[in-house]
Amino acid sequence: MGQSTTDSLLQPDEPPAVEVVNPEGKSAAFLLCDHASNRIPKALGTLGLSDAERADHIAWDPGAANMARRLSRLLDAPLVLSGYSRLVIDCNRPLDSTQLIATVSGGVTVPGNASVSPEDRAVRIDALHRPYHDTIADMLDARRKRPTLLLSIHSFTPELDDGPRPWPIAIAYGDDDRLARLLIPALRADGTVVGDNQPYSVAAWSDYSIPVHGERRGNPHVLVETRQDGIRTPEAAAAWADKLADAYRRIEAEALGLS
Repeated sequence: MGQSTTDSLLQPDEPPAVEVVNPEGKSAAFLLCDHASNRIPKALGTLGLSDAERADHIAWDPGAANMARRLSRLLDAPLVLSGYSRLVIDCNRPLDSTQLIATVSGGVTVPGNASVSPEDRAVRIDALHRPYHDTIADMLDARRKRPTLLLSIHSFTPELDDGPRPWPIAIAYGDDDRLARLLIPALRADGTVVGDNQPYSVAAWSDYSIPVHGERRGNPHVLVETRQDGIRTPEAAAAWADKLADAYRRIEAEALGLS
């Protein structure tokens, strides 16, 4: 029997493509972390990148997984995390996106992605992208009779080409702003500066998780972006998770009426 495409990328001793935390959580909140890890499968080596480059934001969302795990505990919410670097394949990109397997990210060339064949692309999709989203879909299917408020946890760089970014936290969304219109004021209540669709917004051509698991299903949703210099340490990430949990609790009852 031939080796499966998944086995040809991930070896038996490697972590799985997806991690589920607290699957039986009772909260209406359902958490995602698309860029939780900077891990690269052994079969792909380092993708031609240095240790520093693989630790940088081009490979993952630093601090996002720590924040998401803490939030899962605080809210008793299920959490689904991707297991591998966005540079191997970006779990928050549509399958036809040019950034699904980036050849350049943040101005850094990714040598290991320079000549990915259609066959290799299919292997990465089958091994990493599809299992992540199939897991989310299966879990959401299983709770169809329960209200779901979807929160996708990300982090963003303090600066980019457009200069410094003043928002310590931001809420992004696409056409459906129902949950955002509740959560943004709750976060701003103590004077916190909150980005409203800044520095990013959500769109079906550029994003996958929110359009597929939020918009298509009719689940109220937000993409939470926290600035990376504010959540670099586990303690700092926990503090922002505490703040987000407090804001969420204050609006949950009203938000449940949106479902």
